Amino acid sequence: MAKADVKKSSSEGEELRKQLVALLDGGQAHATFEDAVADFPVKLRGVVPNGLPYSAWQILEHIRIAQRDILDFSAPPTGGYQGMEWPEAYWPKAAEPGSAEAWERSVAAVKADLEKFKALILRPQADLAKPFLWGTGQNLLREALLIADHNAYHVGELIVLRRLLGAWKK
Repeated sequence: MAKADVKKSSSEGEELRKQLVALLDGGQAHATFEDAVADFPVKLRGVVPNGLPYSAWQILEHIRIAQRDILDFSAPPTGGYQGMEWPEAYWPKAAEPGSAEAWERSVAAVKADLEKFKALILRPQADLAKPFLWGTGQNLLREALLIADHNAYHVGELIVLRRLLGAWKK
């Protein structure tokens, strides 16, 4: 490979990482996670509107649980990745958070786990396209796109739920 080709590939890889992080942060084409959860009225967090299957708490917790599962799959903790039972383990049964602090802890965990995932992407030695040694061909790029897609979908649900509850002023 010629010297210019190496530089171009490195530059393209850096740009891809930069764009993936921007995609994960959200806000380019729609509201961010932070927008969706900011100042969410405590009394409405456990309300399940007519015609919808989940409360804001259940959606928030689902985002947290699923994103953590993807993080654990992408960078397994000591002892390896332990899969979870779908859908039971991914959705909380209780419509309401146990406390206002539980909501805040969940929001903080979503943000912290996203930062950990972005750090995986930004590692210079990370090969985004190389299949993991575990799984069925998944790689870091696929998992990044999965988190971005999944979170964007559920952020949209949170905003629709807020609109239905009269708690969206953006």
